[in-house]
Amino acid sequence: MASRKIKSIEDLKNLREEGLKKWEESLKSGVTFVVGYGTCGIAAGADEVLNAVQELASGSKVVKVGCIGMCWAEPLLDVVYPDGMRVSYMAVDRDRAEQIVESALKGEVYEKGIVGVIDLRHELFGEPERQFPYPRLWDHEFYKKQVRIVLKNCGIVDPESITDYIALGGYSALAKAVLEMTPEQVIEEIKTSGLRGRGGAGFPTWLKWKFLRDAKGKVKYLICNADEGDPGAFMDRATIEGDPHSVIEGMLIAAYATGATKGYIYIRAEYPLAVKRISKAIEDARKLGLLGKNILGTKFSFDIEIREGAGAFVCGEETALMASIEGKRGVPRPRPPYPAEKGLWGKPTNINNVETYANVPKIIANGGKWYAQYGTEKSKGTKVFALAGKVNRTGLIEVPMGITLREIIFEIGGGIIGGKKFKAVQIGGPSGGCIPEQLVDIPVDYESLTSAGAIMGSGGMVVMDETTCMVDVAKYFLTFTQAESCGQCVPCREGTKRMLDILVNITEGRAKMEDLHTLEWLAVNVSKASLCGLGKTAPTPVLSTIRYFRDEYMAHIVDKRCPAGVCKALVSYYIDPSMCRGCSLCARNCPVGAIYKEGNVFKIDQDKCIRCGSCVSSCPFGAIKTEGVA
Repeated sequence: MASRKIKSIEDLKNLREEGLKKWEESLKSGVTFVVGYGTCGIAAGADEVLNAVQELASGSKVVKVGCIGMCWAEPLLDVVYPDGMRVSYMAVDRDRAEQIVESALKGEVYEKGIVGVIDLRHELFGEPERQFPYPRLWDHEFYKKQVRIVLKNCGIVDPESITDYIALGGYSALAKAVLEMTPEQVIEEIKTSGLRGRGGAGFPTWLKWKFLRDAKGKVKYLICNADEGDPGAFMDRATIEGDPHSVIEGMLIAAYATGATKGYIYIRAEYPLAVKRISKAIEDARKLGLLGKNILGTKFSFDIEIREGAGAFVCGEETALMASIEGKRGVPRPRPPYPAEKGLWGKPTNINNVETYANVPKIIANGGKWYAQYGTEKSKGTKVFALAGKVNRTGLIEVPMGITLREIIFEIGGGIIGGKKFKAVQIGGPSGGCIPEQLVDIPVDYESLTSAGAIMGSGGMVVMDETTCMVDVAKYFLTFTQAESCGQCVPCREGTKRMLDILVNITEGRAKMEDLHTLEWLAVNVSKASLCGLGKTAPTPVLSTIRYFRDEYMAHIVDKRCPAGVCKALVSYYIDPSMCRGCSLCARNCPVGAIYKEGNVFKIDQDKCIRCGSCVSSCPFGAIKTEGVA
């Protein structure tokens, strides 16, 4: 990285040219190996792949990048050849890594396990895209319907290199905003784009910024909410791990537009790699003069600090988040006053999440109308989702607003694992709702999801198949929100506890019909009376599952059975004597010794059985049957 300060647009252009020249020299110098090194890649075994590459190609350049989205295909290893062809390999282990490296060092392409190729000369230098004798990565079914705006750089460039970011046009949007536009014009451009807050509520971003711009006071704060606490969500983490400078640049532009003087990124400590990369990005931007005093030689000054959260879900709520930054217990407070009037340390404050800020540089660089071409009339642009659950291709996706759930699940996600039947998708984390199979063609936008009893949320999307019990799902999410309740207000503290008690009774066969009516009544009133947004939305999974899967609740309560065979108290196992071959595998795998031999076949002692299902998975003849299942 250059040590000089960037004081003008000319300095920025020069550094960009130097960055592109370094890329050109790197390509000419020989093959480069690129290892997918986000949290998902590391969990899948990227360290083993990285070590193998470093050992075998000690004289070659090895780069660690963030998640390109294909979490289902990790570990990923790419080879960049001198002509700019980047070949991507999926599910790489040490043995395959050795074969890939050996071929690459000979100037050859190892042809097993190729998932696709990228033309880096097109991506980096804007040259016409060429055809290679291998499938184009962006033509893969996983990417065909995606539009990568926020995720454009993720998995492509080194997230710890500010030079790489600048080489791809990074911080040019900041220069355009600060040197060519007034703060009001920046806000107007965001208004034209139609960008709404991607943290869940979908409030117009421009209006939030205008509130802060119009607020009185010399000291104003800007906060990036990176406290991603939803089960199954990893959008913000992956964005920061893959392209941290886009978030910083977005915050800088927001600060210029609103008059903010200091920024904080509130990120959970459970994201060590994201913390490391955003911290380095801040340090590098500061060294170049892009953070601090007199940015780009102007009177505009702004700096950013990191605040690590301890993992409390409630600190995702903006007033609780501010209390946590102040060193207080993270609990919500009543509104008004709103943060734009009285926020951090009593000063006017604006809070947006990671994805919202990461969109901003692209909007300013390309124009609000460009961004507004994607999406629907009221929900513009794209949305990043963490696609997880019972789907073949899990990962990080970015799709235009208005795409249907069917397209996401069956085209991008590749359908349900094992060819099983799709049952529902849970959107919006523990505050979201479950959308059933009959609504799979619903468009994904703020209004449509709300009408279906769900919310966009920050972007968690968990797919469920026919083996999922929807009552158990409601219990799971309510267990989470009840445990994470700050306990400050009675409706949330006591209401969620009582709701959870009823759900436990339903799943254990102790409930009566009046309990279901009580559950619905509680859910509605907890939603109405809770202090903060998290308490108000905690009952959403319960209400949506009752709305669409009432028959499952009835089966649990009236028939005392779990149609999906998930709720242990309502399921019993037995061995079909006509199918038992007396192999004893079930008995040997039973953890409590509940299976015994009688004659030539085995039987299950119902008093000892803990309904763990190990006998079912160990029987090669399908002799273990269940009762209490539809």
